[in-house]
Amino acid sequence: MPEQASIHIDDKKVLDCPVVVGTEGDKAIDIAKLRGTTGYITLDPGFGNTGSCKSAITFLDGDKGILRYRGIPIEQLAEKSTFIETSSLLIYGKLPTQKELDNFSSAFNEHSMIHEDMKNFFDAFPSTAHPMAILSAMICSMSAYYPDMIKENPSKEDIDRIAVQLLSKVRTICAFSYKKSIGEPFVYPRHDLMYVPNFLNMMFSSSNRPYKLVDEAVEALKVLLILHADHEQNCSTSTVRLVGSSHANLYASISAGICALWGPLHGGANQAVIEMLEEIKANGGDVSQYVQKAKDKQSGFRLMGFGHRVYKNFDPRAKIIKQKADELLRKMGINDPLLDIAKRLEDAALKDEYFVARKLYPNVDFYSGIILRAIGIPLKMFPVMFAIGRMPGWIAHWKEMIEDPTTKIGRPFQVYVGSPARDYVAIDKRT
Repeated sequence: MPEQASIHIDDKKVLDCPVVVGTEGDKAIDIAKLRGTTGYITLDPGFGNTGSCKSAITFLDGDKGILRYRGIPIEQLAEKSTFIETSSLLIYGKLPTQKELDNFSSAFNEHSMIHEDMKNFFDAFPSTAHPMAILSAMICSMSAYYPDMIKENPSKEDIDRIAVQLLSKVRTICAFSYKKSIGEPFVYPRHDLMYVPNFLNMMFSSSNRPYKLVDEAVEALKVLLILHADHEQNCSTSTVRLVGSSHANLYASISAGICALWGPLHGGANQAVIEMLEEIKANGGDVSQYVQKAKDKQSGFRLMGFGHRVYKNFDPRAKIIKQKADELLRKMGINDPLLDIAKRLEDAALKDEYFVARKLYPNVDFYSGIILRAIGIPLKMFPVMFAIGRMPGWIAHWKEMIEDPTTKIGRPFQVYVGSPARDYVAIDKRT
């Protein structure tokens, strides 16, 4: 007999709920009939105990430090795969053949340019506009410039075209938004460069200053994008699925996901790491002082980039990206006081029993901030880099959701705690 859970209220059983078991043995109590049968709902702020869907895309075990895309360990993908191949894996569910990968890659060149009229939008934004604001607006505006892609029931071919468009054009939009912010002319994509080198060239080249590609920088950024490509039902991915559940088109859904990612508790976390390092530097660079402050709950200070809400042991992505950060810094020979503070802070925390006992290890945000700074990515572009990496995951989840006939429009309930029923009082009688 299948496993079940029973819900009792005042010692009376009101509902038997089936237990759903995932591929890796994770279990969920299916309460889909709870409200309709009993009139009760569950209350779970932050949805820390609530599963919103079944998904075959990413497996994450925070206690064991496991992350897999479509069953493949993140360690293997970071070492052996490319961002384009990993994107194909996430979106289509399997590693591509060489022919499929070649076709996928060539489609990126075909769709790397944005509509010329869209460039007028960049002129309308002030130079002070945050790149995430520009990115969200531009992605949503693609609904207007590519209306033939918007269908209520898109075919597999329709989704494929939109997926390639978004993955390819997002790097162009991001690079253009950066150029706009510094008052430089746009640099157009080149068909002779791969995904990551093409983006770096658009970011940092100019008419009188060609960008010199550094292999270690390209490799570090490639790995960083792979590590950020998906992370199960996080805030921004859940946003994409929630907006998409209304059958909003992919452009609109991902635009909403970008806005969710913008928050400092999500995609802005690596930016917060650098801001913390700048604070330490501005106050004399005494790392030990800040380590002590982090241990004092009354100080209000916390070490950014240490520990993780999901990973209770270690962040598997941090191990990978730490190696890439070390290689990049050695190669570039950068003399940056902020990066020196970061290394001293890492060493101090890893040796301090307080952090070790609580498993507060440096996470992927700590090392990604170091890598982005070393490459020359400006601080306000940090969440944008996260968005580029997360794009294939968002597309994969939207695709999975829209192709699932059991998907229902997202509509959480609430427990009302406001005023009870009361009468309207005219304004001249109010006291």
